[in-house]
Amino acid sequence: MRWISFVLAGCWLLAIPAPTPEEKRISIYSPAADYSLSVTEREGKDYVGLLEILEPLGGVTAKIEGQKWQLRFNDSDAQFTPDSNKARIRGRDVDLTGRFLLENNRGLVPVDSLVTLLPNFLGIPVVFHTTARRLFISEAGTTYKTELKKTTPPKLVLNFSSPVNPTIGTEPGKLTMIFLRDPLVPSGPETVNFNDKAISSATFKENNGAVEVTVNGPVPLLASFSNDGRTITIAPAPSPASSITPAPLAAPPTATPPAPVAGTAPSAPPSPMPAATPRYFAVVDASHGGDERGAALSDKLAEKDVSLAFAQHIGQELGSRGIAALMLRDSDSTLTVDQRASNANSAHPAIYISVHATSEGIGVRVYTALLPSARENRGPFVAWDAAQAPFLSASQTAALRVAAELRKTIAVRILAAPLRPLNNVTSAAIAIEVAPQTGDLADLTSSNYQQLVASSIVTALAAVRDQLESSR
Repeated sequence: MRWISFVLAGCWLLAIPAPTPEEKRISIYSPAADYSLSVTEREGKDYVGLLEILEPLGGVTAKIEGQKWQLRFNDSDAQFTPDSNKARIRGRDVDLTGRFLLENNRGLVPVDSLVTLLPNFLGIPVVFHTTARRLFISEAGTTYKTELKKTTPPKLVLNFSSPVNPTIGTEPGKLTMIFLRDPLVPSGPETVNFNDKAISSATFKENNGAVEVTVNGPVPLLASFSNDGRTITIAPAPSPASSITPAPLAAPPTATPPAPVAGTAPSAPPSPMPAATPRYFAVVDASHGGDERGAALSDKLAEKDVSLAFAQHIGQELGSRGIAALMLRDSDSTLTVDQRASNANSAHPAIYISVHATSEGIGVRVYTALLPSARENRGPFVAWDAAQAPFLSASQTAALRVAAELRKTIAVRILAAPLRPLNNVTSAAIAIEVAPQTGDLADLTSSNYQQLVASSIVTALAAVRDQLESSR
């Protein structure tokens, strides 16, 4: 699956997954670019590619000449010798905190040497948060203030000095915002207590090239963006039980035809009504297909085949419970994301379910849409990229219920992502991304696992069927 970052304005959200905790990273913040790179461990020390560090900051080239690794950054020349703990930059010797390593023509330097190396290239000082591996180049950082508003329900408002775009995840008891490419710095105590029953505290922590701001509370929490990404508001998630399902409409009284008038021919019987268009509760969409293979789960296993297998199980499970469903793709066919959205919208379902597969992680991830900044509707014409907006609350109700059901037997996370065509769908819409249950790739082709996932999803959707029907 491919992700693109957007800022969501004025809509509830969770968020896209952050890097796995096992992957060491370093983040660099500068006026030229904010970026994050992988860290390699060698000889008990953290190393990073020097060329990759410098590339976003200016023109850089590197080559091997004899026993030297020659690097040129803008108008600065540098020479590094493999296995040496000294470098020569602009004709001056610079000490490294460990040996310079050359691997496949890639020059690696100790991460904690950057605070010495970079000023020699850039001509300006840098600030390095060593433990968290966060490096600031002429960047004062983004600060924020918190304010708990005692409304009903309460709201925690975080106002930032610059726009931010964190990834956000929820789990029982907390909501975590991970700022990977935002130069966030603390502007107060690391932990703030609010003395509120729903939102108890917020903590700031730097770790692994990122900042984690965790908001704690005994109830599920959701976040929304506003003010062009400068404000994040956190509030208790709406309870599915609080949704009001309208009472069914009474059947209209049957009209009694008037008696024929004496001496006149009886009128012709009314023409039969045209057959009603099938009314589907769910549209099930197996991702990728045809020319689009999706992720390569293994040398022989493509995402398009696995997503189709899971989607077929979901469709069969819906059918076995008497719930009408439409399969957008029931074979190895190619559909664009716009075709998927158009076909789904034409069916007017109560819910759209997109099915994906991955070899990374374990269990199931349940996604709702991460919408772009608010788009203006023009009369009856709805902005295509924000068509999901009126249905996002229903989507989150479905996602919460599906995750609760899956969690009984399978590891699960609720997230949000700019994953098309979710934002184009005019009904409740969720995406399901299935990873192996135990970490073994064979799980993805196991009929038992496919049926377990499908049964859990359909059980959850059946439980909120009335609510989803009322949101059409």
